[in-house]
Amino acid sequence: MLKRRRVVLGVTGGIAAYKAAELTSRLVGAGAEVRVVMTASALRFVSALTFESLSGNHVAVEAFDRSIGAYPHLELARWGEVLAVAPATANLLGKAAGGIADDLLSTALLSFDGPVLFAPAMNARMWAHPAVRDNVEKLRGRGAHFVGPAVGRLGCGETGPGRMAEPEEILAALEALLPGKGPRAASGARRARRRRT
Repeated sequence: MLKRRRVVLGVTGGIAAYKAAELTSRLVGAGAEVRVVMTASALRFVSALTFESLSGNHVAVEAFDRSIGAYPHLELARWGEVLAVAPATANLLGKAAGGIADDLLSTALLSFDGPVLFAPAMNARMWAHPAVRDNVEKLRGRGAHFVGPAVGRLGCGETGPGRMAEPEEILAALEALLPGKGPRAASGARRARRRRT
């Protein structure tokens, strides 16, 4: 269940950003509170207004956006229960792995001490590059979680691994990461329902 859970959603600059709009809609439909952080590149694919309309909240882009507090990255980190980045580009994964904080999303990632979920999306050649693979392993080693990428037709017209996971897969991964909502709790709830029927 995602009802009343607080999700910070980072959206980066890739064609799969349009799927992040559907993800936002599904999160809100499931009862979650969603605050979206967009990179400057993401704005080239989807407008901030789209995410504001879907989430019902102000969309943060600028590192010094005082509308969400004196220290926006810290406000987001304190507010969120889970931070998801969808799509997570090769650039964002590299910055996160290297501890680079040069915009609001990368700064929020460094400030956030809860569960972090990346949904990678990029060309198959980029996904296979040793630098990207190393960055993914570094992030996994620090406790980050990943969903996808899937294999299929990519935005560039090629086929291979690199498609962002579908919104329902990301939703399921987020539910599993939230306290008390993991697979063990879910299986226990299913057993309880079977006993009642």
